[in-house]
Amino acid sequence: MIETDIVIIGAGPTGLFAVFEAGLLKMRCHLIDALPQPGGQLTELYPKKPIFDIPGYPSVGAGELIDNLMEQIKQFEPTFSLNEVATTIDKQEDGSFVVGTNRGTQVHAKAVAIAGGLGSFEPRKPLIENIAQYEENGVEYFVRNPEMFRDKRIVIAGGGDSALDWSIFLVDVAAEVTLVHRRNEFRGALDSVDKVIELKKQGKINLITPAEVVGISGDEKVERLTIEKEGETFEIETDFFIPLFGLTPKLGPIAEWGLEIEKNAVKVNNALDYQTNIEGIYAIGDINTYPGKLKLILCGFHEATLMCQSIYNKLNPGKKFVLKYTTVSGVDGFDGSRKEAEKAVVKAID
Repeated sequence: MIETDIVIIGAGPTGLFAVFEAGLLKMRCHLIDALPQPGGQLTELYPKKPIFDIPGYPSVGAGELIDNLMEQIKQFEPTFSLNEVATTIDKQEDGSFVVGTNRGTQVHAKAVAIAGGLGSFEPRKPLIENIAQYEENGVEYFVRNPEMFRDKRIVIAGGGDSALDWSIFLVDVAAEVTLVHRRNEFRGALDSVDKVIELKKQGKINLITPAEVVGISGDEKVERLTIEKEGETFEIETDFFIPLFGLTPKLGPIAEWGLEIEKNAVKVNNALDYQTNIEGIYAIGDINTYPGKLKLILCGFHEATLMCQSIYNKLNPGKKFVLKYTTVSGVDGFDGSRKEAEKAVVKAID
């Protein structure tokens, strides 16, 4: 039996940042994740994808962000059960929990934080009859390594942020980039839409709208795509077809734990601490839902911070806690006296 203060189900960016916030409060964490390495979707699906809305980083690669988070929490020595799925959760008489995995691991914790992102997921695939025979032979549902498209002709289909961002990014990698979307309007960020339009004007992106890819052909791998536009069809030659239509999320075992579920997400109390309907179980990041919810990494970080404050207060009833800024107290001395920390800062300046 692994003993810890908080068991975190999901080792994506939100789960990793929760380790940091818990560590500041001297609480230990153990993380469980179905993937073989930390990072969640950022590591598994698009490690090279640039992210533009992390404070202090005009642009940061998804993999780089995970590396930085791992470095940030290393000092707090979290433990991991990777390549394991949390399957059961049992509340004990004293209010603690035992979480079990599909590999028989048992974790005893005083609180549970569900940070499972979208849960288990699979890509939404276009309705093309023979698409399965070309998967990994020219059809790619994720961009894990942009270098595989170096000097190749690629066709991206989709109208959301992923399709727009990768079209922009791969302009400097691929020999030719074509973006196909079934509407003239896009669902992604306006800034990204403007960049794609500008790249089209510069002749760096072929933009085909409103249109859909309806057929794939080639001997052993993708060689041509059939595109339907306004009732007419035509073929274009390409080396890769990358349909980016998003993911179909599934909660998996989480759906069987007695939690209140709404639209495939876990309902939480966002007015206080992101606790679920079961006291002691919290949900943070993309897996939760509440009025006004935004599925952004930044919001997950905020939720993790408030959750850890709440757990600390529950585990230390009556213990006076004064929030201190790490810029004053540092990390190692976060729970020391503010006066001593300020003296250290003054001494360092002198």
